Amino acid sequence: MNRRRFLQTTAAATSALLHESVQAAPPATRIIDTHTHFYDPARPGGVPWPGKGSPLYRTVLPADWLAVAAPHGVKETVVVEASPLVEDNQWILDLAAKEKSIVGFVGHLDPGAEFAGHLERFAANPIFRGLRWSSAFLQDAAKQDAVLAGAKLLAKHGLELDLNGAPAYLPHAAKLAADVPDLRVLINHLGASGDPQSLRPEWKENIRVVAKQPNVFMKVSALVEQVKCDYGKAPSDTAYYLPILDHLWETFGPDRLIYGSDWPVSDKGAPYAVVFKIVDEFFRSKGSEACEKYFWKNSLAAYRWVERK
Repeated sequence: MNRRRFLQTTAAATSALLHESVQAAPPATRIIDTHTHFYDPARPGGVPWPGKGSPLYRTVLPADWLAVAAPHGVKETVVVEASPLVEDNQWILDLAAKEKSIVGFVGHLDPGAEFAGHLERFAANPIFRGLRWSSAFLQDAAKQDAVLAGAKLLAKHGLELDLNGAPAYLPHAAKLAADVPDLRVLINHLGASGDPQSLRPEWKENIRVVAKQPNVFMKVSALVEQVKCDYGKAPSDTAYYLPILDHLWETFGPDRLIYGSDWPVSDKGAPYAVVFKIVDEFFRSKGSEACEKYFWKNSLAAYRWVERK
């Protein structure tokens, strides 16, 4: 049997086992999608992201997300910043005031001279749950004092920190989490694993390093975007993603993995239905309590999102 046939046979067998396990476990009773982006290029001044010409360059609002998510029982979300502009934080908060599906917002503020004042302002809104920083901040030696001070301020306000970047930053994230143990840290997008069938060489070990810090959570988001494929054509077979999912399960366990779709960016890899199906199958195969934790309980611990009425 050649290697390709072996992999196909193994994937088929694994898929059958996953499907059988899913049938035994009920779906989660609640689902919080902790990674969506909302924006409107038509508003005055436009948007800094996404760029014109991109398939993502269109108005994307909660109603658009609910149209693809609600059929799967997903009706609540934590929005993550899609703009470096300070006042775009307020734009999302204003949107959240009208949209009860938004239970939390992760904003963006660069660590620096005006950081404390801006943070004080936005932290007064209970929807504002934390910030997302680029990994570049953690890896820039000139910014280390500002990063540490900013992280301590986030912890003081009871807020969290999302981090996004390539695997090389993960040891830096581990150090920051150790230096500020009261800060809840969420690694975005699998820590940039790469395609499940050709993982980045440093990814597995760096995941092990960052997972050792008990205040670090992993957002299982951007799974289909890691695949090397044509736009929207990532595989829908859950078995294809097991090299990533199994490693995260082994390192972070059931209490620190969190659901996030990364919609609408996830459309680059596959439709929302596929994004949801993959993780739903995997976590239901781990049992009903693991499924409940992944889809909403762990995100409540990490984000402390608010109930909307």
